[in-house]
Amino acid sequence: MLHKEQGSWRKDIAPYERSHLKHSVWQLLNTVIPFFILWYLAYLSLSVSYFLTLPITIVAGGFLVRIFIIFHDCCHKSFFKNKLANEIVGTITGILTSVPFRQWRHTHSVHHATSGNLDKRGTGDIWTMTVDEYLAASLLKRIIYRIYRNPFVILGIGPTYIFLIDYRFNRRNINMKERINTYITNIGIFGSAALLCWTLGWEAFLLIQVPIFLVSGTAGIWMFYVQHQFEETYFENNDKWDYVKAAMQGSSFYNLPKVLHWITGNIGFHHIHHLSPRVPNYYLEKVHNVNPVLRDVETITLRTSLQLLRFRIWDERDKKFITFKDIKHLAISRKVAEEM
Repeated sequence: MLHKEQGSWRKDIAPYERSHLKHSVWQLLNTVIPFFILWYLAYLSLSVSYFLTLPITIVAGGFLVRIFIIFHDCCHKSFFKNKLANEIVGTITGILTSVPFRQWRHTHSVHHATSGNLDKRGTGDIWTMTVDEYLAASLLKRIIYRIYRNPFVILGIGPTYIFLIDYRFNRRNINMKERINTYITNIGIFGSAALLCWTLGWEAFLLIQVPIFLVSGTAGIWMFYVQHQFEETYFENNDKWDYVKAAMQGSSFYNLPKVLHWITGNIGFHHIHHLSPRVPNYYLEKVHNVNPVLRDVETITLRTSLQLLRFRIWDERDKKFITFKDIKHLAISRKVAEEM
């Protein structure tokens, strides 16, 4: 259906596949400035009560998610028309979010080019095993996979490892520009942390920054997880894989309350973003609404999204995610079938 009406929706999307300087600058101002104000208010509130500080840091964590979306758009070269402006703002927002601009731009572009491709998994995505792979895996690999897929690990330990440890190191065989960009990001992170610890005290810094980091990191991983890991998502081998189907069938529309769409930079309109990464975040909702074909996608809500944590393994035969409980029944039924 989508391919048949491609001429229509391509024409509808085209006007939005370019940035608007006024919108981009305004988004920078209404995101970065409030974040720093909230950080300062959190510091001032420490002298009153930490019960006052904590809610402020939670809101600041939300604004850091919004800063990450600006960083994300810079990586797609969709936030500014000027390449250098995207790189400068991307690097600065990358320091704020603990993510090296050039390194993440590469892995994320691979994610977009291979999302839903069973033969090209492993870069910029959630580790996903198929039923056949899981049943053929060693006991140790199964245990590791189960641990990895545990919500506490993937949403708790995962963000800490990825943002604080993994992103501090360069990939192998990269060019000098990416290597230097990672060094600049690391220096910016450690330098700003050291300065704040020196001026405010390390205890105050940690009491503020840790909850901000945990809120933003967990929210970021959660958004990425639920928008690709729903039950009837899209996975195909390379010979059958299709970019448009991967975007529209393998990415969901996360129908959030308006305030959460604002905080998350409209990334809930994930199908539109995958269909055309050149659309800036502030146009995603408009594109979603211009053509009924673009709204014919998997829709999840805050309530239904919680159920998605149950799905852990991709069943290639039935084209859907299943639970670890389901895999036991499948293993027994296949064994019986083989014996017959």
